[in-house]
Amino acid sequence: MSMLEHLLTVAPRPVKSVGRLHLKTRQLALLVHLDQERNLMRAAAAAGLTQPAASKLLGQVESALEVQLFERHARGMTPTVYGEILIRRARLALSELSRAHDEITALRSGLAGKTAIGTVLNPGTNLVPQAVVRMKQRYPGIHVSIEIDPSRDLVQRLLQGSLDMVVGRVLDSIRTDELVYRPLADDEPHMIIARAQHPLAARQEPRLEDLIEQPWILPPAGSLVREKLTALFVQHGLPPPTNIVETLSLPVITALLEHSNMLVALPEQAVQSGVKAGTLKVLVRNLPLGVGAFGLITRRHHQLSAGAQLMLETLEDLAEEMYLTESCRADCEPMLTQ
Repeated sequence: MSMLEHLLTVAPRPVKSVGRLHLKTRQLALLVHLDQERNLMRAAAAAGLTQPAASKLLGQVESALEVQLFERHARGMTPTVYGEILIRRARLALSELSRAHDEITALRSGLAGKTAIGTVLNPGTNLVPQAVVRMKQRYPGIHVSIEIDPSRDLVQRLLQGSLDMVVGRVLDSIRTDELVYRPLADDEPHMIIARAQHPLAARQEPRLEDLIEQPWILPPAGSLVREKLTALFVQHGLPPPTNIVETLSLPVITALLEHSNMLVALPEQAVQSGVKAGTLKVLVRNLPLGVGAFGLITRRHHQLSAGAQLMLETLEDLAEEMYLTESCRADCEPMLTQ
C-alpha cells in the first residue's frame, strides 16, 4: 500500500497547531540532497555534514512539522507525501536564493548592470531621465543607454534584442503576441509651439490656415505624430506642410524654434523650461491629435538582466507618481494593446 493510499484509509487524527516554520538554508539543502541520493550518508557528504549532524537536522525538521518526511528502509530512504511537498518548496527556495546571490554579485561587479531603453520623445524628456537619475543614485554601477525614436522603430529593435524595454506604443498587430504592454500614461496632449517673438504669437487663436504656411519641424515619416498631424490638416481640407525639417532631437528642435519662425507639435512638458523662461510660447493648446496612451513594452518570456529589471521597476514606480489617473488605476495589469 502506498503512503497516499495509507493516508486515505486511516482515520484522521487531530492536528496540532504549528507555529511558523523557520528552516535554515542547510536544512533545505539537506532535504534536496536526501531526495537526490536517497541515502543519509551520501546526502550528508553532499551537504558537507557528518552523518549524525544530518540525522539531527532532519529530525529537527520532522519534529517541528510533526510528520515523517522520509521512510527509512534497508535500501535507503524515500520521501513521504509530506516530504515531497517540502522538498519541492525547498528546491524553489534554494533556487531563488541562488538567483538573488547571482544578481547581487553581478550588480556589484558590474557584469550584468546594463540596460538599454528606447523611448518616444516626450517620456524621453521627463519620465525616462528622472527614472535613470533615481536608479543611478542607488545603483551607480549600472550602465544605461537611451535611444529616442518613433515607437515602430523602437519596437522592432526590441524584438531584435538590441533593447531591453521601450517606453512607447504598440502600433502594429504584427508579433504583438511576443510583447507585453504595461500602461503608464493616458493620451499625451500636444501643443503647437513657437518662439515667443513669432509673428503669430500675438494672435489669440491662430487658424490652421495660418499655420500651414509656416515652416515646420516634424518627426520622421511613419511616426504616429507625423501621421496624426497630416490627417488633421487633410480633415480640414488643407495640404500638409511642405517647408519642413525632420528631427527628433530635442536640442535641435529647441535651437530651431529659438532662432527661426518654425513651429512644432509637442507635449508642453517637452519644452517646459523654454516656455517658463519666456523664450518659447504655446500658440495652440490641446491639439486634437489623439496619439493615444503610451506604456512600457517588453518581450514576452524574456528574462531581463538584473540591471534591466531594476530599470523597469523604477520606470513603473515613477510613472505611477507622475502620470497615474483614476482610469489607469482601475486596470494597470500587463496587457496587450488592441
